[in-house]
This record gives sequence, C-alpha cells and structure tokens, in this order.
Amino acid sequence: MAETLFFNALREAIDEEMARDPSVFVLGEDVGHYGGSYKVTKDLYKKYGELRVLDTPIAENSFTGMAVGAAMTGLRPIIEGMNMGFLLLAFNQISNNAGMLRYTSGGNFKIPLVIRGPGGVGRQLGAEHSQRLETYFQAVPGLKIVTCSTPYNAKGLLKSAIRDDNPVLFFEHVLLYNLKENLPDEEYLVPLDKAEIVRRGKDVTILTYSRMRHHVVQAVKALEKQGYDPEVIDLISLKPLDLETIGASVRKTHKVIIVEEAMRTGGIAAELIASINDRFFDELDAPVLRLSSQDIPTPYNGTLERLTIVQPEQIVEAVQKMIALRV
Repeated sequence: MAETLFFNALREAIDEEMARDPSVFVLGEDVGHYGGSYKVTKDLYKKYGELRVLDTPIAENSFTGMAVGAAMTGLRPIIEGMNMGFLLLAFNQISNNAGMLRYTSGGNFKIPLVIRGPGGVGRQLGAEHSQRLETYFQAVPGLKIVTCSTPYNAKGLLKSAIRDDNPVLFFEHVLLYNLKENLPDEEYLVPLDKAEIVRRGKDVTILTYSRMRHHVVQAVKALEKQGYDPEVIDLISLKPLDLETIGASVRKTHKVIIVEEAMRTGGIAAELIASINDRFFDELDAPVLRLSSQDIPTPYNGTLERLTIVQPEQIVEAVQKMIALRV
C-alpha cells in the first residue's frame, strides 16, 4: 500500500493503461510538456513520446472530433478537458458523434473514448469555470457518465473507462485533486456501473456523488453523535444508475435524501427521484428529498459561492427533519 494523491492516482491509471495497450493515447490542451492543468499527465510525454501525449490547439470541437475518428479506427483516445466547462464547445461532437455512432453505424464502429477533466464548484473560479456538466449530458444516449470521489475509485474507474468500448464521460472534482489515500500495489479495476455503499445504516438512505460524498460523510459524523444511523451511497455511475443497489437500500430504510452539487432544475436528483418513484414508490414512507445547488450562475464572491451549494449543516438538518416524520 502506498499513500497517493488523487491526481497521481489518475496519472498512475493512465500510465499503466498506456504501458499495457499501445492504442491508448492522450490529447488535450497543455497535456504534454506542461503536464496538464492539474498535473495528471506530468512527464508522460517523456515516457511515451509526443504522438501519444498530444498537445492540441485551443479548439475543443476540433480535437474532440479528431478523437472520435481515432476511436472509430481502433485507437483508445483519452481527452483531457482543461476545464470540463470548455467541453460545451464540443457538445455536438460528444453527443451527435461519440454518443450515437455505434448505434447509427449498426454496430460497425466502437467508440472507446474517455473524456476526463476537472469540473464542479471550486474556490472562486467564477460561473463559467464552475459548471456541472453531468446534467447537460445526462439525456444523450450512448454515453456512460462516471464521477470519481476518492483516489482509490478514481484510479480503478479510469482504468475501467479506458478499457471500455463505449464513450465515457469521466468527471473529476476540482477540489479533490489533493486528497490522499493508500492504494494497493497490485492492479485493480472498479466497475463503471456500480454504486458504492460508503456506510451501512437503517434510518435513511443518502444518495450522493463526487465532492458531495465528503460533505455527507462530514454530516454523518455529527449525526452519529446524535444517535442517527444513515446509510450513505456514492452513486459513482450517473448513467446508467445502479438501481439495484439503490433499490435494496430504499427497501431497508424507506426514506431517501439526495445530495448533489448539480443545480436543482433538471439535475441528477430529478432523474433519481423519477426513477425511485417509478420503481420503489410503495417502499417510501416519505417523499424523496433533494438538496441541490441553487439555480443561479455560481458567484465569484466566496461567501455567496458557499451559499449556492449544499453544506454539511444542511444535510444534518434534512436528516433530522425526515427522521422526525411519523408515518
């Protein structure tokens, strides 16, 4: 076991997969000589050369389209978005090309493409750099959407994503890159379509993902001292949702709170509520409660920025109110 920073866990995953499979390559802005905005690709160009760690112009639509074409020919591109918000410039290539080509070609083409990079609300990055694009792409057929939350699952999920024959949007949170965790020395993979039960409990199910996992864990520490016993599930896979794991938890606790950093309108929680009501409505003792970001552009001001997203104290209050409900 070796203590590893989050961004180095991602780097290890890419390095190991590039060494294992010569068809894997990285492209994006400043991924080569500079090593990426958050140093996920640091020094990889020295090891693999400039044709496998490819610095691109500032043209997201162009290099994303190029990566889709490369994937069609049997290569396995990894796109690094300098900030995931910039990938809105490549929305057409991701949705109409990457997401649909396997289907529209009648299965003649596989699209083994990973699009990864930092997103989410950081610390005073401003509205355009605080996007949560997982909700934008949720309705696009043919895409897998994965969110990592720890160094362990970041490495295992990225390795699985690189080996997958379908396009995977791989969301990393900008404030998690310096997390540390002991990782196994031996190789491991984490499945792309399975949620993780972070804590087992019986009082209420809390569904969350990405950075909000850590806000929930912080809230649970306070709740435990008050005698509450929540179950915490890190969704990890946003598309498809692991409804088997979610359903088993709902049948046990009969109460659900969703904590997300995405905005409330059209967020991941909205889809989760619909799916839970469709499949497990009779198991619920109370309406599903969602804690989401406010529907406004993220302010630059630090105090206002904090007020737009869910904080641990709000999670504590929500659990208290839900447990207090009498059926």
